[in-house]
Amino acid sequence: MFQGFGDPARMIVGQTGDKKTMDNIRKDLYLDQPKWKQFMLYLNDVSPICFHSQADIDKKKLNGFFIGGKTKMGLKFPYLRKSYQTKKEVGKMLIEALPGTLLLAFAAMLFATFFGILLGTIASVKKGTWLDTSAVFTSIIGISAPSFFMAILIAYFFGVVLHNYTGLNLTGSWFDIDEVTGEKYITIKNLILPAFTLGIRPLAIITQLTRSAMLDVLNQDYIRTAYAKGLSSKQVIFKHALRNALNPVITAITGWFAELLAGAFFIEYIFGWKGIGKLTVDALEKLDYPVVMGAVLFSACIFIVVNMLADVLYKMVDPRIK
Repeated sequence: MFQGFGDPARMIVGQTGDKKTMDNIRKDLYLDQPKWKQFMLYLNDVSPICFHSQADIDKKKLNGFFIGGKTKMGLKFPYLRKSYQTKKEVGKMLIEALPGTLLLAFAAMLFATFFGILLGTIASVKKGTWLDTSAVFTSIIGISAPSFFMAILIAYFFGVVLHNYTGLNLTGSWFDIDEVTGEKYITIKNLILPAFTLGIRPLAIITQLTRSAMLDVLNQDYIRTAYAKGLSSKQVIFKHALRNALNPVITAITGWFAELLAGAFFIEYIFGWKGIGKLTVDALEKLDYPVVMGAVLFSACIFIVVNMLADVLYKMVDPRIK
């Protein structure tokens, strides 16, 4: 009764596929092998150091250097296999989806960083005033609100209820296709709602961190010395205090940027934004495991690279770290 439920082979051939065809598909995709063997075969595909037969090298079109006889040892680019549904290479699909995710994450972090540092600085300088209280209260709401819930509210409110005034669409990607010529053209306005929604939580955290770090720095002796020298408040705050308070903020910015690149799944899906997140959710619905696993590995690599870049930024902002 439940035969084929959750079976990628059944998803590929549909409900009318016969058993022989499904068996051939399972064999071709290694789905007829034990789970441990499927895992080892996948590791062999994604690992730079690998062992493959010449038939596998030709079939998978592996790029690298191979030596040996019947079973060759090689050094190659990771092979993420092909999508069950589209038959396209997973690596190419991820590269095609990457610009959309990069654009969305960059826009969200730009919004969160600018306003987060600004609000955090104002809150620290105006400690105890209504500006400080408002910034802290708003940031707590931003941290507490789940992103997918905020996405639904924002999409409905600005994309449906106020559409006649905002002109913003409920869904849309960073490009549209001209119905007459078939050419792609950039539509940045579709970026506003998903970037704003995605930037809410990092904005709240950056605000809190900036405020806390600035309050610590403003009590240091060298800040009092700077005021005693006759420097203006603007010079002291932005040239001396803020620069030395940015280390924990940079950690939050780089960490959140990596997280947004790796985890903007629901935001992209709700707003119909063409990126790695939407690609992954669509693949999950279709049991397209190579795409899902490839997206997870790809996102993990991005997370590592961004965090390594954070160390470089620390030295640029605070020379004392050298």
